[in-house]
Formats: sequence, C-alpha cells, structure tokens
Amino acid sequence: MIGGIICKLAVGTAFVAALVNAPAWAYELGMPGAEQKAGITLGGGSAGVPSPGIYMFDQFATYQGAYAGPNVPNGATVKTAAAATGFLFVPGWNFLGGTYDAVAVLPVYMAALGAPINAQAAGMHNTYLVPGELSWKLGDSGFFLKTGLGMYVPDGTISGPSGLSNVGDPWWTFQPEFIVSYLKDGWNLTANLFEEFHTKNPITKYQTGDIFHAEFTATKTIGKWTVGPVGYVVAQVTNDTSSAFYNYAINANRYTRIAAGGLVGYNFGPVALNVWLTDEFYSTASGKTPVAGVDLASVPRGWTGFASISYRLWAPDEPASSKRPQLTK
Repeated sequence: MIGGIICKLAVGTAFVAALVNAPAWAYELGMPGAEQKAGITLGGGSAGVPSPGIYMFDQFATYQGAYAGPNVPNGATVKTAAAATGFLFVPGWNFLGGTYDAVAVLPVYMAALGAPINAQAAGMHNTYLVPGELSWKLGDSGFFLKTGLGMYVPDGTISGPSGLSNVGDPWWTFQPEFIVSYLKDGWNLTANLFEEFHTKNPITKYQTGDIFHAEFTATKTIGKWTVGPVGYVVAQVTNDTSSAFYNYAINANRYTRIAAGGLVGYNFGPVALNVWLTDEFYSTASGKTPVAGVDLASVPRGWTGFASISYRLWAPDEPASSKRPQLTK
C-alpha cells in the first residue's frame, strides 16, 4: 500500500521556495497530496477473496514527473522509488453473509526533488492496516462487493520541528473503501472507491483535507496471461485547516489528477507477477496564495511504473504452492 511521498515531500517545500519574499506567511512542509500512492490497487485487486490461508505480496513502484500549475509551468522534477511487503489473512470466517479478511502492509520510500528545491528523503512510511474487510458474492452473477476500513498508523520515519522532514507522517489516516467487481470467465472488471480522512498533525495542529480515489481495472485472463487497461482519478475534495503554528495560513492546493495505462500479468504457478504503467494525462491545481493576483498552486504530473508478486504462504487445506491469488493493497 505504497503511500504519497511524492506530494508529501514536495508541495509545501515548493510553496516556501515560491514565497521567500513573504516571510510572514508559513506553509506546512506536509502532505496536501495522497497518503496512498494513486494506482497501487490496480495490479490485480478486486472485491473477491481467495480461499482460506495466509498470503504475502510484494509491491514496487517508481514515479517520474515534475510540478506544474497555473503559474508554475516548469516546477521541480520528482523522482521516487518505493517498495512494500504485505500480508493478507483469510481465516475462513463469515459475518453478515460476507467473507472476512484482514491486511497489513509495511512500505519504505526514497524521493528526490530537483531544482530549485533540491531535497531528498528516505525511510519507512506509515504502516497500513485493515482490521477487517467483508466480501459478498452475489450468487452466480459474477459480481462481488467488498467494503472495509483501512488506516495508516503514524509509525514511519518522522523527524523535524513539524514532524514532516522525512517520509513518515505524524498523523493517522482513516480510509473507508467500497469495491465492486465482475469476476467471471477470466474477466476482472473492478471499480475501487476510497477516501482518506486525516487527523490533525499532533505537533502543528494543521490538518490536511480529505482525498478521494477512484481506481479502475478491466483485465482479461487467457491461459497464464492477464492483460487490460487500468486508470485512476485522485483529487483533494476538502480544504486544509491551519493552526496558530502557522499563524493560520493555509497551503491551499486543491488538485485533481487523472491517469490511464495498461497491465500485463503472468501466472507462474506458485507466484503471480503483474506489471502495470500509468501516465497522468491530466492534472490541475488551484488555491489562493499571499501573492496578490497570482495562483501558485502546483501538482505533479508524470508516469508511474508498478510491479507486484503475490503468493500463498500457508493454507489449511492444501500445499501453499498449488494456488496463487491476485493480490494488491
């Protein structure tokens, strides 16, 4: 469940660099972007649940882009690399007619920003936990529904006077989800909708606005191969709330980013491999700044390469090597 260091590290810094002539205003070097990396669920995720067992998945991602906005045509370049190891627990329990599962993911990051910012950071991002999800199979229609509540725990690499000088975030993020899938005859048609609700930074009392995600998969499995288009929309849907720590200045940077791409997967038997690419063909940002008449809002636009492998560690009914799921978080 690779998170949003791309926005977290850069946007606040970009605003400070742009507003060096207005020292009375301060903007949190925090994350007005997403806690979760947009597009990470596209690598095989669905509303279905595999048979009982303990599953493991490893995810990798790299992002290459640059910041742009209404008055920031050529902003700092952004380069990131990330990896995460996750576990899916399917105990075989049923509740309210749905199948229960739980998830835990441990992500690590590195990020580098080019001129004029020239900043680097690396470390552990916040752990992602889903104490419970429920998946319902709608008869023989091929449709599945899933809902759950995830959360990012503030246990990442946290440093600096505001707690935001590295890749961890000192606040909690709660992430309710709703997923609908058609899984039949080799098809995986999935819409994954979720929203991030951030608590206040306990150090500065600044609070990032809510972030909405919509991620879409339309793949077909033929033999051992899986191919198809993928895409996502991510947008900040509420404003930030400032505090006395910043004299109540707000890093107003409402944004929308839309990307499309494709996925290729191969089933090796005990291990499934998925690789997918997305390109942000649309991004926009807006927000007031202390510079009269100039909107210095900016948002990154670029492409992301993803890869994931998934496999079953243990199952009560058969050897772990006999089946493999399509997993991502």
